[in-house]
Amino acid sequence: MKLHKYAIALASASILATPNTAFADVTIDDVSEAAQKPKKITDRKHPDYMRCRSEPVIGSRVKKNRICMTNREWKAFNAEGNRRANEFVKDHQSGSTSN
Repeated sequence: MKLHKYAIALASASILATPNTAFADVTIDDVSEAAQKPKKITDRKHPDYMRCRSEPVIGSRVKKNRICMTNREWKAFNAEGNRRANEFVKDHQSGSTSN
């Protein structure tokens, strides 16, 4: 019992004797992260502005998926969809064949 009390006293003393540099580092890191955090983009035409839209789920009358991307990603997404649609139409046109 006496040894247990001694161990607790020693642990308490070592905690109190330790400098608080670890706590100071945490607060400095928190402040620097907050300073580095970019501001929210409010210009809707900015390439990094985040846009979200809901698309219906096939086979459900109520369920919808929410898709969020930046303007830059939406532009690439639409361009790829248009490219695939044009390719599909070109491949399935009737008339002369290039083969």
